[in-house]
Amino acid sequence: MSDKTVELDEIHSRIIFRLFQTSNVMHRSGALALSELGITTQQWSVLGALSRPKVESGMSVNDMCSYLRVSRQNLSVMLNRLEAAGYVERLQDKVDQRSKRITLTENGRKILNDINRIMQEFLGKSVEGLSRDDQISFIHYLTRVRNNMTTD
Repeated sequence: MSDKTVELDEIHSRIIFRLFQTSNVMHRSGALALSELGITTQQWSVLGALSRPKVESGMSVNDMCSYLRVSRQNLSVMLNRLEAAGYVERLQDKVDQRSKRITLTENGRKILNDINRIMQEFLGKSVEGLSRDDQISFIHYLTRVRNNMTTD
C-alpha cells in the first residue's frame, strides 16, 4: 500500500469518526437542552419531519422511515411515545384504507415551537464561526457523504 493510500484511508476514517462523535454530542447536548420538555432529539426529528409544508396531510410510516433513515421498529417506539403525549396521531389514510398516516396534532405544533425556540441557541453555537456560505457548503458535503453511504 502506498503512503497516499494509507493517508486517504486515515482521512476517510477520521471523517466518519467525526460524524459519529458529532452525532453523539448532538444527541447528548440536545437532550440536555430539551430535558425540561421531556422530548428527545429523536422525537424532535419526527415532529420536525411532520411540520414540513409538503406533508401537511401526514406521512406514511414507510415514508417517515425512509425520510429519517430509521428502522420501522425504532420509529414505532418514538411514535408510541409521541402519540401517548398527544403530539402526533395516526389516522386512516383516505386513499389506502389499510394504512395509517402520521400527523402532527395542535399540541405537537405547540411543543415543536417550544423546542425550536430552545434549540436555536444550541444550534447557533454549533455552527459558530462558519459563514453562511460555509454552512451551505457543509450541508452539501454532508448530503453527498450520506448519499454515498446509502445503498437503497
